[in-house]
Amino acid sequence: MRSPYRLAFAGVAAAALLAAGCSSSSSSGSSGVNWNNETTASAGGGLNALIAAAKSEGTLNVIALPPTWANYGSIISTFEQKYGIKINSALPDGTSQQEVDAIKSENGTAKAPDVVDVGLAVALANTSLFAPYQVATWSDIPAAQKDASGRWYEDYGGYMAVGYSSKFGTITSLSQLLGPQFKNDVALNGNPTSANAALNGVMMVNLAEGGTPGNIADGVNFFAKLKAAGNFSPVSATGATIKAGTTPVVFDWDYLNLASYVGVSNWKVFIPSNAVLGGYYAQAINKNAPHPAAARLWEEFLYSQAADGGQNLWLEGGARPVEQVAMTSNSTINATAAAKLPTVTGTPVFLSEAQSTDAATYLATNWAKAVG
Repeated sequence: MRSPYRLAFAGVAAAALLAAGCSSSSSSGSSGVNWNNETTASAGGGLNALIAAAKSEGTLNVIALPPTWANYGSIISTFEQKYGIKINSALPDGTSQQEVDAIKSENGTAKAPDVVDVGLAVALANTSLFAPYQVATWSDIPAAQKDASGRWYEDYGGYMAVGYSSKFGTITSLSQLLGPQFKNDVALNGNPTSANAALNGVMMVNLAEGGTPGNIADGVNFFAKLKAAGNFSPVSATGATIKAGTTPVVFDWDYLNLASYVGVSNWKVFIPSNAVLGGYYAQAINKNAPHPAAARLWEEFLYSQAADGGQNLWLEGGARPVEQVAMTSNSTINATAAAKLPTVTGTPVFLSEAQSTDAATYLATNWAKAVG
């Protein structure tokens, strides 16, 4: 999934995507291997062959990855330095839906995204666009967090939280947000019909209101009450809006609600104990990627457990990497970064594929009518 708030932001103008990269989508490097057809690195001759082919392509197209989101700035620069491959980063404030829309609209061109990082609901709705591929650490990704054929696999996540300015005192219940002191102050980080983090913000409220993961209606009704009270802000929250004081209450993932992240020293975080909602984003490779070897090398890098690999780099950004359990067991995890993760109390809830899809379907039909 995004300004400093990824996957946010329906309504962001679709700017020109990506500077054109130079490669063929049907073949990579001089070996004649068609990396668009390879489902593992070993099938194409091994990691060294993949690296050589990716370097030959020289370019990787990514989309909707703001540098302040989950440490993506460092992740991108580390990959570029490690492999000498230029990353073209398009539409950093884009939504998950805009990512897949770009695959469709730029299909067959050198501008198309090679890879996407999207919310689960969007991934599930667009599997026909993705190429099956299994990274070397495939077995360390829990079975429930990946498509069996490798069309998508979750990458990092956290827990939904309410971040807010300490000028409001201490928030201990979401019902407080209906009070007059929060006039026009409560924001999501996008439209929940297209922004995954915003969808999960509504779902967290839904659970706190007594709703179930299978029916998000109570969450939509709460936001309708917020709007009626004049407290819901239509502004999509970003780091800039938080710093400016425009959105002093924000529903977002815990790793994007840290004071160190938003850059506001008096920023506080509240995770309702009766609504501990966890969520992960998902990686996928465009099946018609213009740089198919670089796309697969990017995934190998992101799922690497090395000190400078994507799993530990996401962790350093405050996000929980999908291979965290395995890395803790095999001692490859950055223990210092892991110790800084926010603690949560209560029983975590993770949406199933069906629940995520049902929530997106309900929002598509009802959000605009209830909230606008």
